Amino acid sequence: MPVITATLLIPDTEFEWGFSRSSGPGGQNVNKVSSKATLFWNVVNSASLPEEVRKRFLDAFPNKINKQGQLVVSSQRFRDQPRNVRACLEKLHELLMQVEAEPRRRKKTRPSRAATERRLNNKQTHAEKKQRRRPLRMDHGRLRDDY
Repeated sequence: MPVITATLLIPDTEFEWGFSRSSGPGGQNVNKVSSKATLFWNVVNSASLPEEVRKRFLDAFPNKINKQGQLVVSSQRFRDQPRNVRACLEKLHELLMQVEAEPRRRKKTRPSRAATERRLNNKQTHAEKKQRRRPLRMDHGRLRDDY
């Protein structure tokens, strides 16, 4: 089944699948059945991926892409192969949803005058509190507390 998002449609023909024995619970079934599914998708050469989405995808998930430019997603959560295949496709769908929309640019803002005054007042209060905790020192026969 193809992966579909709001603006993308990736056909099944772009996917390569690998199956192997999964680890974990399952009794004798684990030793006989190759239920772990691994999805390989060539992100770099995909014709169905727009260039700006491809760039965002490669920047966002460099650790999930191998040296051949393939995205590698695997699932061994379930004890049967078709459900693990669906889980891999769902993971791919979630990854694509994260990079599909262009991130909004941050609008630069400045702190308000009141916020700046509050910050400076808190800073002054904190400094005075620390100053009061210091011991009085003798300096040439007179008391000094401005060290």
